Amino acid sequence: MGRLKGQRYDFDFKVEALRRMMNGENVTELARELGLRRTRIYAWREVVRVGGVEGLRRGGLAWQGEEPALPEKPDDLAVARRRVGELERKIGQQQLELDFFRQALRRVGAARRAKVGPGATASTRSSKR
Repeated sequence: MGRLKGQRYDFDFKVEALRRMMNGENVTELARELGLRRTRIYAWREVVRVGGVEGLRRGGLAWQGEEPALPEKPDDLAVARRRVGELERKIGQQQLELDFFRQALRRVGAARRAKVGPGATASTRSSKR
């Protein structure tokens, strides 16, 4: 069990690392203990999520440069990410609108202050005519 030739890891090693990760062990400490990078463990998790545990036996699609096959039905995570993207775009648009109206309100307020004060012309005619 462990490292094989050329920075490869055997199937049982990968499965055990993922089992420990899923049981709540700190990934940074786990990676340090096993002598690998945390990103490698996360990549193995992604391979299992996309292609099942057998993806680990094949060496992991992501590490071979191949594009992993996506499931037919979009999973909850993909739907949630798409929804988050939509909401972030909407928040960005609302922020632009708020900035526009704040700037317009400042300009109107500045124009009003310039017309009010001693010596300024009245906004309406006197009713004494």
